[in-house]
Amino acid sequence: MKTIFFLATIFFLGNYFAQEDSILIKKEDYLVKLLSDLRSASKNSEKEIKNKLFRESLLEAIQLKNAMNYPFSKLITLGSVSSNDKKIRLFNWNIEQDDASQKYYCLILRFDERKKEYLVSELIDNSFMLTPKPDGVLEAKDWYGALYYKIIPISKGNKQMYTLLGLDLNSTMSNIKLIDVLSFNGNIPKLGSPIFKTKTETLKRVFFEHSEKAYMSLKYEENFTRIIYDHLSPETPSMTGFYSYYVPDFTYDAFFLVKDKWVLEEDVAGVNAKGSEKIKIFVQNENTGELESREIKDKWIDPSDKNAAAGSSQHIARTPDGVENLNENSKDKLKGSFFSLRKKELKPDTYSTYPYSEINRRQKRDNKSNK
Repeated sequence: MKTIFFLATIFFLGNYFAQEDSILIKKEDYLVKLLSDLRSASKNSEKEIKNKLFRESLLEAIQLKNAMNYPFSKLITLGSVSSNDKKIRLFNWNIEQDDASQKYYCLILRFDERKKEYLVSELIDNSFMLTPKPDGVLEAKDWYGALYYKIIPISKGNKQMYTLLGLDLNSTMSNIKLIDVLSFNGNIPKLGSPIFKTKTETLKRVFFEHSEKAYMSLKYEENFTRIIYDHLSPETPSMTGFYSYYVPDFTYDAFFLVKDKWVLEEDVAGVNAKGSEKIKIFVQNENTGELESREIKDKWIDPSDKNAAAGSSQHIARTPDGVENLNENSKDKLKGSFFSLRKKELKPDTYSTYPYSEINRRQKRDNKSNK
């Protein structure tokens, strides 16, 4: 009898959750239509009306049971990111305005440990009333606006906080990436906390502004417990301080989590994740002419190794300084090569670092070269 009761309970719960998911599926289909209408709107006034309908419907959907784990994968222009402890999820989107500026929206779904229930709160974009890079603790109604793509839970004493990595499509000239901290006073969100330690100061959040034409990497590496990012420098010394002309300079800095603080370390090594020992390649069959897949060892072969399959060979790298020793014909061949196209090919890549000084870094490099 107990077995029958147990099986009946499983059947009932299975049907219950299936019904909940069925409601979410219908809600998502309706949200897809609303979001499509919103993206096709051409004027600010039209966008505002359609966004209101979308926001209200999304607000209803994320308050349904199972919303924390439901993928919402059909909403491809809606950002959704969850913390790995499954206690917080952000629903985030932007709307481009008629003047090419951006307006951001963010709904927060959070599990309240004390009440044992899910609660919803909202961040309100008030960027037009704030300084470009606010440095204080901000209330939910005074949000600078951004799209978040990573949440990192951290504990400060008995308080749970969440480090956020985000992107702001700042202007037609520059973009901004940022690191911030989300915490809660009851169910009221707050942004910013003095946990970012540099050599000279403690910051409540960190901004990186860079050329719109460039890409900046800002990511969390869990295996190293660090937030690593491209260091940014001006394209030319004369552009120092003009962040629309800042790009990655092929060096990396990182914030390491030390207890409950993010501590800056400069000039760190970037390490690729370990890949498979074998890789799949495609080769052409000499007899049939068709492509066939083949697995080979993913191992670098030293060309100077006498035991290498192709024998040893000596490779001498040519540097830009070596160009002066070439004859005129060789110089003509190099026109349009890497040396002459370098600045064009290496397009401005990302955001300028804020608030670190590029002058000090450049002075250090100049001093080294003069020694």
